[in-house]
Amino acid sequence: MTTNDVWILGATGRAGRMIAARLHAEGAPLVLVGRARDRLEHVAAELGATPRLVVGDLDAALSRLAQDAPAVVVNTVGPFATTAAQVARACPAGTHYVDIANELTAVESILDLDRRAAAADQVLVTGAGFGVLATESVVLRLCQGQPRPSQVRVDALASVATDSGALGPALAGTLVEILASGGREVRDGRLVRAAIGAHAVTLSTPEGDVLPTGSGPSGELIAAWRASNANSVVAASFLTPTSALTRVLPAISAVLRIPGLRNLATTAIAKLRVRAGDRPRASSWGHARVWWPSGSVRDGWLRTGDGHDFTAAVAAEVTQRLLRGDGRPGAFTPGALFGSELAEAAGGSFLTGDAISPAADPTHTKTERGIHPATKG
Repeated sequence: MTTNDVWILGATGRAGRMIAARLHAEGAPLVLVGRARDRLEHVAAELGATPRLVVGDLDAALSRLAQDAPAVVVNTVGPFATTAAQVARACPAGTHYVDIANELTAVESILDLDRRAAAADQVLVTGAGFGVLATESVVLRLCQGQPRPSQVRVDALASVATDSGALGPALAGTLVEILASGGREVRDGRLVRAAIGAHAVTLSTPEGDVLPTGSGPSGELIAAWRASNANSVVAASFLTPTSALTRVLPAISAVLRIPGLRNLATTAIAKLRVRAGDRPRASSWGHARVWWPSGSVRDGWLRTGDGHDFTAAVAAEVTQRLLRGDGRPGAFTPGALFGSELAEAAGGSFLTGDAISPAADPTHTKTERGIHPATKG
């Protein structure tokens, strides 16, 4: 029998701390899970609470899940390509699962557990953060009540404040996973390989920031494809290289697929130091452009504040809904389960414009300016 507890895996990391703070403020009974007791105790002190602590590595924590049977497990431990399915499979029947993944392989690994989750009366939600929901929600909003589109492009333009310190093994592992796997896109209704950084464009946000984006492999690609059922889908990001570096990425990908070198690269990247800094732009944006066979084209945007803050808000909101018994058994991305309004509940606001010129380039390969939306939807 499940308890009402919410386990936060990786509770001492930035995302774990932020999600825990939101859930604690909303009265959720928390269990903080991590490798170092002193750091867990420090997080508990920051919360002003005395939650139960589970100390140990991930394997040790997962071995206790069946015994404790919490209501929800929130996974913030990366790289999610490694941990997502591992944690979800360890959750006993009736225990729900939430993560903040955005790696394509991680999102796919959770969605592949749909039938298993339904049989176990579980809800699995992957991508409960800025990555996935910010763009997925715009696609859902633009496609609502419309016929099946032919093409979709999404762009993630996060703006985040940074803490000082080492990059860390979780983020380093995620970056290496992306580089090693290479790019992806949906073409003719099939997920196919593509160059990282392809389909480069320059977008102008509604606030006037001009940012380059390029395509890559991400959970946002899978979410946009499932939300639209389009035959052609590209997912791009401001963080994807779009310069001359893209010419050497295939060679880097090939090298990183060698296990020993991959581990060395992960270790080296994890040690890189990051300086503390405010977010570079006032807003983070999720953008989508949708083409229909009729020639109609529409743009849409989701505006949020700091991307990390939005991620914490989304994960906490999804967790609270699962605690209330909302949702339905199976495996989902957040928008697929709760609709585009979830992004608004987490503090985002939509800007969707009228149909734009069919002459807009449908191949996504030219540099273009984003069409500023005229109305709030």
